[in-house]
Amino acid sequence: MSAQVDRSPGTPPLADPAEVPAPPPTRFRSAPERARRLGRTLRLAAGVRELDEELMARIGVALRQQDEVGARLAAAMRRPAGDPERVTMRAFRTALADGVDAVPDAPPALREFFAHVSATPDWVDPDLVEEGAATYLRLGQNAADVLLQLSLIGGYRFGGPPDLLVATGGLTGDSTRRRLAETQTWTASLSAPRALRQDADGRWGEGWRATVHVRAMHALVNASFADSWDVERWGLPINQADQAGTLGLFDGVVLLGARALGVPVSRRESRAVMHLWRYVGWLMGVDEQWLVDDERERHRLNYHVLLAQGDVTPAGGRLSQDIVAMLGDMEHGRWKQERTLSMLTTFLGRASMRDLGLPARPPWAHLYLLGLNTWRYRVDRRLPGGRARLDRWSTAVLDRTMADYFGTDAPAVGELRV
Repeated sequence: MSAQVDRSPGTPPLADPAEVPAPPPTRFRSAPERARRLGRTLRLAAGVRELDEELMARIGVALRQQDEVGARLAAAMRRPAGDPERVTMRAFRTALADGVDAVPDAPPALREFFAHVSATPDWVDPDLVEEGAATYLRLGQNAADVLLQLSLIGGYRFGGPPDLLVATGGLTGDSTRRRLAETQTWTASLSAPRALRQDADGRWGEGWRATVHVRAMHALVNASFADSWDVERWGLPINQADQAGTLGLFDGVVLLGARALGVPVSRRESRAVMHLWRYVGWLMGVDEQWLVDDERERHRLNYHVLLAQGDVTPAGGRLSQDIVAMLGDMEHGRWKQERTLSMLTTFLGRASMRDLGLPARPPWAHLYLLGLNTWRYRVDRRLPGGRARLDRWSTAVLDRTMADYFGTDAPAVGELRV
């Protein structure tokens, strides 16, 4: 016999248990003091005076939410051979390169996925996207430095995504160089002119194709780890909250880091970069509630996402140390290692360097870059031909970085995993 519950008149009906979201995973807000300490700069940049508990609750829910369109595609890709609704990797790559109509008898999940990503939202301003791409490219080595040090390694100070990378074998051991190169290839593809537009024949640009491919790969990772991942501790392997945080590492954090290196970023340039990544985030399957055009709002979201994180895990140190070791194997490796350690110490602080098992260094790299960027962006850029020189330098830096990682063997768009 079931227990009776005494309910007073006017009391709202009990919620249907099926509609009540599961509680956040245990990592959610599990290291509040450390998170507040690490988030001081973001809190100041965002002008946060009081924690938004409603936003924190949404982040907690989002740790168990995924890209549903991508999930349906991944489920179809994992169907057994011979199933008429199965999507093969060959069919996916054909649709990516030539459109879904080029796939004979395309399965419903494939058609749904490409119908979704091809339906550009009304809020996308193609000209502003192009301006954002040009601005991102003009940041040159500064963007590459911030992405590696503050965004990537800085993100390893919290458990969850780093543990997934270790579990998948990404960014560990021999795969470190290739995976970093794939990320560089993807971000470089987004900086090219018309990278996110269709041409006269309806073919999408390389940046669009690379982003859509990465979205599908992320969905496959989620599906592959569905039964083995500790969801109660971490949330879904690739979830909406972590994707929102990752997006913030590519837009708002890059802008903050570039300014810290002495690069001036105007309000217009900030808006353009944010708009570029808002569209990229949408293509990646990030829910629209986490997509913003305003840099200050991104910093506010990033601050709250940071407060939701748990403590560092051994995976973070392993990944960070593998990256620094990989730099030592490249041409001029000792210089690159020491330069990176110096910048990491300045960006992350000595406590975070200890957390990651990395040696601290004096801020000499940051100091020389402040002077160099002051000359490039504030002095020489204003001289005759200065803007063209800056653009040539940015492109040369990108080419040199790609050569460092790949030599002449860069992966095709359809091979990216990121």
